[in-house]
Amino acid sequence: MQKITPSLWFDMNAQEAMNYYVDVFPNSKIISADKYPDESLDEHFKGMSGKVINGVFELDGQRFMCLDGGPLFKFNEAVSFTIDCKDQEEVDYYWEKLSHVPEAEQCGWCKDKFGISWQIVPKQLGEVMSGDDSEGVKRATMAMMKMHKLNVAELEAAYKGE
Repeated sequence: MQKITPSLWFDMNAQEAMNYYVDVFPNSKIISADKYPDESLDEHFKGMSGKVINGVFELDGQRFMCLDGGPLFKFNEAVSFTIDCKDQEEVDYYWEKLSHVPEAEQCGWCKDKFGISWQIVPKQLGEVMSGDDSEGVKRATMAMMKMHKLNVAELEAAYKGE
């Protein structure tokens, strides 16, 4: 049983978002998508007919909840999800699928078409950022600060001083 489950408030497109995310991430599925009851039951249900009041989906083993709540709240960069990638190929895959707001790209961060921020991080970043060569770490850090999508070969070259 997962102890903590992120819950995402979408405007009016939770079902579309769930479908999108389970298509992007392997080993993913929609578990449930409960719809709002009859609009006449409560003033808060006005205009929500057919929308998701409680959705549950899993992305590669991580469970999420979501709902359609209207335009009251928006996603921002204060919360992001990190995707740990094994290599450049995996970084490229997730970047292509998730980055939809070029002006929000920096240091491996991107924003998807729903406004959710992602950090797409190759395992090699941890290696060059915590290596024994303090000058190499500085060079790799400075190289990373100039990147949008992280580039493993450039990070490793910067660390080595090449």
